[in-house]
Amino acid sequence: MQEYIKIHNARQNNLKGFDLQIPKRKITIFTGVSGSGKSSIVFDTIAQEAGRQLNENFSKFVQNFLPKYSQPEADAIDNLSMAVVVDQSRLGGNSRSTLGTITDINPLIRLLFSRIGTPYLGPAWNFSFNDPHGMCPACEGIGRIVGLNLDKALDLEKSLNEGAILLPGYKIGSWLLKSFTNTGFFDNDKPLKDYSKEEMAKFLYASGEKIDSLYMEGMSSTYEGLVARFNRSNIKGGNESSATTQKKIAAFMDEQTCPECQGKRFNQKVLDCKINDYSIADFLAMQLDELLEILSEITDEMIQPVLKNLQSRLQDLINIGLDYVSLNRETATLSGGESQRVKMVKHLSSSLNDVIYIFDEPSIGLHPRDVHRLNELLIKLRDKGNTVIVVEHDPDVIKVADHIIDVGPRAGKNGGHITYEGSYEGLLVSDTLTGKAFGQMADFKSEPRKTNDFIETTKSTLHNLKHTSLKVPLGVFTVVTGVAGSGKSSLVNGVFAKEYPEAITIDQSAVAGNIRSNPATYSGIMNDIRKVFSAENNVSAGLFSYNSEGACETCKGHGHIKMELSFMDSVEILCQACGGKRFKEEVYQYKLKEKSIDEVLAMSITEAVGFFEEKSIQRKLKQILEVGLGYMTLGQPLNTLSGGECQRLKLAKELSKKGNIYIMDEPTTGLHMADIKSILDIIERLVNKGNTVIVIEHNLEIMKAADWLIDVGIDGGIRGGEILYEGIPENISTCKQSITARYLMGV
Repeated sequence: MQEYIKIHNARQNNLKGFDLQIPKRKITIFTGVSGSGKSSIVFDTIAQEAGRQLNENFSKFVQNFLPKYSQPEADAIDNLSMAVVVDQSRLGGNSRSTLGTITDINPLIRLLFSRIGTPYLGPAWNFSFNDPHGMCPACEGIGRIVGLNLDKALDLEKSLNEGAILLPGYKIGSWLLKSFTNTGFFDNDKPLKDYSKEEMAKFLYASGEKIDSLYMEGMSSTYEGLVARFNRSNIKGGNESSATTQKKIAAFMDEQTCPECQGKRFNQKVLDCKINDYSIADFLAMQLDELLEILSEITDEMIQPVLKNLQSRLQDLINIGLDYVSLNRETATLSGGESQRVKMVKHLSSSLNDVIYIFDEPSIGLHPRDVHRLNELLIKLRDKGNTVIVVEHDPDVIKVADHIIDVGPRAGKNGGHITYEGSYEGLLVSDTLTGKAFGQMADFKSEPRKTNDFIETTKSTLHNLKHTSLKVPLGVFTVVTGVAGSGKSSLVNGVFAKEYPEAITIDQSAVAGNIRSNPATYSGIMNDIRKVFSAENNVSAGLFSYNSEGACETCKGHGHIKMELSFMDSVEILCQACGGKRFKEEVYQYKLKEKSIDEVLAMSITEAVGFFEEKSIQRKLKQILEVGLGYMTLGQPLNTLSGGECQRLKLAKELSKKGNIYIMDEPTTGLHMADIKSILDIIERLVNKGNTVIVIEHNLEIMKAADWLIDVGIDGGIRGGEILYEGIPENISTCKQSITARYLMGV
């Protein structure tokens, strides 16, 4: 008999008080336009209540150390299990956290080397770069050191007497400079560029050499090279430099590969221990598919159980499309999509069942080629006896659902209803935006723009690039595509954006701001709104700011009050004086068209466009409306926005500019199929104004709408890093090597 998670009278955010049943141990996919209420059901209702009820089983002391969950706006939620949320937040971590450490694969490899590595080195902890027994002593297992940037510290065209050393304290005539010029080792009038290899080595790195006191005029009789002294004084705990000097020398320092271990993190004893001529550093640096192949050559019987476990975990990562990464990849460098896929794989090895797994757009960052791998993973989790709930826009992921719930019909106040429940086949014939969007597959642009003007980067070997340069046509819309890990981001963000710093990059990173920031303040509309209220009521404009005169005296404009509860963690409660509205009582008497300032801030962007008559406000509001954020309220805190919403809000600020180069990184993230046209309209507007737009994207509709397409491949990692095709999108069919071509042409 089918069991259901039952939600009674769901009212969270914009939800309109409905009852909902979600089948357990099935894959249920929530669809609907951005802002329709999907996340309010899945994350703010189901995940919140599951987390809250789980935490209540622990003592109050333990609860202090657990995440805090609020009670969602619903009468009751029945048949909940433990919920695991696998979202797009990056794994983060410090430089000691790698893919191998976060997935617990490194311990298995350490065990492998401790058992069959030669020469024998002892227990597994000897093979950890986070343990003193295994780490490189110079960089302490980081693989990098902070050192002196010689390009910034020296002017090679000058001699010592002319002031070739640019570091603070080395002015002509200074004691520090004399410690070089008075040694008798150097020709002080010879430019540094003319030094021999031996002279330069002594000048920079010599240490502990005795000096004839005749030259040193009573000063220290021991010579120390520039780099050696700098490292001792500023990096290895020396106290020669004051805080002021330390601040000055920071400009002359940078992070460099450790010269002792060459970035491998391990000490030499560990690196000398091999399995089939490979060190543990070699294993960690290989692509996962390469490493799996090497492991298959190990036949030692006593290690087979460990080996099988290791191979199984690697295969899971490969199956989800991460074959191109290596185990030494730092977790902080993984994208949101990659991070989410790593988390998914971690849960596959769990023996728990009857868990609710909740995924937030897991297809993000995936090329159409790799979506089937994601679907297989979702099915595996379901078949282990779990309930899988997914918020998703990708048609190829939606197809795998056992049950679909469409939320809408529109966004914000015009959403919050269940518009469809049922099978995939039923969705296709339903009268919903999602159902209709499935039947509207785009064609290639009929008349792509032409140009003879190009800008090109230098050839680069960054990451996996194979002496590759990016050649971009000016004044047109270019899409850069390719499978995950092919080198798209390296080319565009890593090379192009650095060589053309004037380019405006609009990515999905959080919009700068805090809980006091909102779309009105970010867009600059708030100042105009305060002025209009001020002029209408003949009072100070500061009264209409909860950061200034208008702030509630009790909560200081926060809307909440933090309470310290003895040994328990502090909690925030709604301010009773202002009811969370942030303003003091006196402010509410001043109106604009019968609306107080708090009522205006509660308006959606769409409502505000019809409310304000001032042209400066209208123009900025319409720009936000054009990027598909009409459902957002003027006063919504910026720290509640998704990555896709942040990207579109940044884009809204840039719409009026001309003659620029824009770089957009997957602008369709978080967008419903019905909303993609609005993003394409924005891009077309930007290009029509004379701008150049470069988009990194996997979405086929965006590719077909481009004037120029650049495909990077052939595959990910070491099999990527080359330009396979550049030209009119429709002509990619002639490129037999291109994986993208097969999907664009529907083959």
